[in-house]
Amino acid sequence: MDPVIIVGAGPVGLTLALLLTRQRVPVVVLDEGPGKDEPRPARTVVLHEDTAGLLERLTGAALGAHGVRWAGWRSLRRKQVLTEIAFAEDDPAAPLHIAQHVVMDALRAALAGEPLAKVAVDSRLDAVEQERSGVTAHTRGPKATWWRGSYLVGCDGPRSTVRKLQDIRFPGRTAVERHAVAALRTELPWEAHAVLHRMPPWRSSGLPVTEVTARPLPDGAWRLDWLLPPGKDLVTPEMLVSRIRETLTGWTGSAAPAYDLLDTGVHTVHHRLARRWRAGRVFLAGDAAHLLGAAGTQGLDEGLRDAGNLAWKLAAAWHHGPHEALLDSYQTERRAVVAARLRAADQALPGLRGGGGLRGIVPGAARGHDALLTDGHLGRGPLGASGTYAGSPLMPGRLEAAISVDTPPGAPVTDVRVTAEDGSFVPLRDRLGRGALLVVLIAPGTGVWDRKHWVSAGVMPRLAAAVTALPHPAELLVAESYPGAPAHSVLLVRPDGHLVTALSGVRPADLYTAAEAALGGAAPAEGTAEREQEPATAEAASGAR
Repeated sequence: MDPVIIVGAGPVGLTLALLLTRQRVPVVVLDEGPGKDEPRPARTVVLHEDTAGLLERLTGAALGAHGVRWAGWRSLRRKQVLTEIAFAEDDPAAPLHIAQHVVMDALRAALAGEPLAKVAVDSRLDAVEQERSGVTAHTRGPKATWWRGSYLVGCDGPRSTVRKLQDIRFPGRTAVERHAVAALRTELPWEAHAVLHRMPPWRSSGLPVTEVTARPLPDGAWRLDWLLPPGKDLVTPEMLVSRIRETLTGWTGSAAPAYDLLDTGVHTVHHRLARRWRAGRVFLAGDAAHLLGAAGTQGLDEGLRDAGNLAWKLAAAWHHGPHEALLDSYQTERRAVVAARLRAADQALPGLRGGGGLRGIVPGAARGHDALLTDGHLGRGPLGASGTYAGSPLMPGRLEAAISVDTPPGAPVTDVRVTAEDGSFVPLRDRLGRGALLVVLIAPGTGVWDRKHWVSAGVMPRLAAAVTALPHPAELLVAESYPGAPAHSVLLVRPDGHLVTALSGVRPADLYTAAEAALGGAAPAEGTAEREQEPATAEAASGAR
């Protein structure tokens, strides 16, 4: 079986490659660059609980040691503090702010240790051909060649060659927001706190300052973003230095605050959504499929969620033969979530950025706008929360034993402690990304006993037999509790961490029905058996000619 070809070696492409290799699927990553990333202190990313956890599981790196988890969040309007939020020291909900090249280095190092992965540097895609049995990609450059694959995923950014070769439209809005950016080392009054200041009270010698954000970085560094007015006014070094001095003076009260300027840039936010995310054996993910990022939201979060959603479905198709309903669900689920976030941002922006108007008339409007922006920055609410696949075609119909828990069907599960099959205690999310369904029994009291004392007692033997009979590999886990779940209930969780259903007790027929639905329905008549032979390395499977 040919490998999956991934075009683009950015964070999304490398994450997808790692997710696939961990599920025993060989990959070839086509990297048009030299295979390394230039450190840019002003090019940073904010990761939220699910995406930071995903990258740490894949890389084995403690990314928090190389970035800063926010100790808190503060938002101000003029001189008034509107919101103050404090995070506990180890609170996983605290956003992680980290330089992008640090993330890239960790991903590249992890992929270098994968025998099923091949990275082809200086390889720029210029042609894609599809047929029923696979896909062929041609690259130009010093090592121009043809690559043979089972599937191809375009993770090649906003100007995606894959998207253009498949003639997929990419409509949307250009330059929704522009920000002047500076990374600098200085002392601010809010140690390790992120700050959003709207309508600051100080006067600007250049363009008006309507909003400035400060996000902490390691070693006393900060990234500052100034929202620029609409238009294409040139951001000159003189204007940027003036903004830095005015902002630091306004925040610290010092006449000449000391700072060390590390890097600068201009960040332009576009809102676009590809019409299709799948064309036969070709898929789009990350910035090739969507662009968003206004009002504090993070586009990389959604790209990493694309990778998590697509990886287990491609792995299932690679091992068991193509299942079109399962593969089609990638576009259905992910495009709907991103479209909803874009709609929420587009609806909010006129009020947030429209100047005075109703803001000066409607009581509480400023606090309502602040709540929206806070949600965007903290990864909450309609602007920032991880999506729910409630309307997914992979959701089962009505099940007699289905019950409600605090997690709605289709939503990401809560990260509770579980007992794994080897008797170890692990976070539930540590078992994600391996391609297996997760079956979680809620059994109060099991945490104080060794697994050998209860694994053969009560409902466990019957449940274990039901799990073994499921139409897809599954892992049986036990938790002492889960929010809103009564004792002896059973949760079925997808490999990407979204809840399929919760059942009252051990119901083998309902469990099988729910698992079958999560895989796209009944498997096709042909190609359901797992491949007997798999290549030992990506080179053996690449089919380069």
